[in-house]
Amino acid sequence: MSRPLRITYPGALHHITARGNRKSEIFLDDRDREIFLEKLSTVIMNHNWICHAYCLMGNHYHLLIETVEANLSDGMRDLNKDYSQAFNRLHETVGHLFQGRFKAFIIEKEPYLLEVARYTVLNPVRASQVDHPALWRWSSFAATAGLVDTSPFLTTDWILGHFSDDRSQAQRAYIKFVMDGIDGGSPFEEAVHRSILGSPQFVGEMRKQCTSSTTIKEISREERLVGRPSLEDLFPHEQMREARNEAIVFARVGCGYSVAEIARFLKMSRTYISDLSK
Repeated sequence: MSRPLRITYPGALHHITARGNRKSEIFLDDRDREIFLEKLSTVIMNHNWICHAYCLMGNHYHLLIETVEANLSDGMRDLNKDYSQAFNRLHETVGHLFQGRFKAFIIEKEPYLLEVARYTVLNPVRASQVDHPALWRWSSFAATAGLVDTSPFLTTDWILGHFSDDRSQAQRAYIKFVMDGIDGGSPFEEAVHRSILGSPQFVGEMRKQCTSSTTIKEISREERLVGRPSLEDLFPHEQMREARNEAIVFARVGCGYSVAEIARFLKMSRTYISDLSK
């Protein structure tokens, strides 16, 4: 059986999260956060990434990354491995720091980048850590808003350019935009299969890429199973045949479900599922 696959292509936009093993803290103090940002900066440079937003919490982190090349898994492997090793050395611990490897949503840049960037920097406010995102040192909000110097690895031009060509006006508009979203919901409530955020056309294109060997990259089964959507999410009760068949292929090659698991859930023959997902 072929290994499960992750969608990746040049120019892809991803919202990434990684959480501590058994929900444990991955940042015990500010020195840990400084080390993580140093590692992140190196990975961004080495893998030619564009970082639009980030936020470090206690037991997890958020990144909004655009991959110029199709190398998300390579960079994330380096980031989590290098930080885990540094954390274990510093705190004289052993074992896995992270729960699995990471979870990534693939996102349609227009119009969702701004929404996801706002969601990312508002995490400390929603978690009642601070009353205002500017009070949280460990996110990209203050740098994007012009309240502190911009981190060398952070790209703010796209976000600010959406609001105004004048940087000062753009920064003020950005602050207002973020604050207007404090009481809003998560943009990921609109995500399909809990992995793709975009228009119906974009979702369709991503489903097609799940079966194209030229546009997807193999990853380990362990990585793909972490945070994958449930079969209940993949197959709602009312679903047209074409949409159901697309979901079968996505469940099989994109999410790592076995033919037997899908057939049992849908009460369909294994032969049909197998033939469809070849």
